[in-house]
Amino acid sequence: MADTLVNRVAKSPLITFDLENFYQIGTRQSLDMSQWLDQGLLLKEKHFRAQLNAHDWSMYQEQFIALYCSTEAILPAWASLLVSTHLQPYARKVVRGSLHDLEVQLFTEEIQRLDVTPFKDQPVILKGCSDKTVPPEAYVQLIAKLQPVVRSLFYGEACSSVPLYKRKK
Repeated sequence: MADTLVNRVAKSPLITFDLENFYQIGTRQSLDMSQWLDQGLLLKEKHFRAQLNAHDWSMYQEQFIALYCSTEAILPAWASLLVSTHLQPYARKVVRGSLHDLEVQLFTEEIQRLDVTPFKDQPVILKGCSDKTVPPEAYVQLIAKLQPVVRSLFYGEACSSVPLYKRKK
């Protein structure tokens, strides 16, 4: 009689958590404020406001926007706020910073909404491979959310994982 193969991973109570599922679908775009500055460096309020008023903001419809300045210009705090007021009716989300900062913010929002009840006293593995870029900060935030409730945490794949945490008895 031949030995039957048993898929121990499939029989395991291990819950695989894939942060890629938290990726918000949509176009991400960075928007450089230096384009509205005199020579890319100097903010002249009247000129700045006129440039913003003349800009076609509808091109950012339903997009995620990372608002930044690529030059060494020293901008008053209100400059990015004013640009944000023009973007607000169109963009899905506006973040002051880089595209990476934007991605971190999007994942943060999703992790904050996470109901941890299904993970209570369960072994959980944080899936390590992803087709989409999951920022490392998202894993840190997820661990902070899950660790108080789970029995154990792993990182990687069920067949080769790294133990991260195990609740002491």
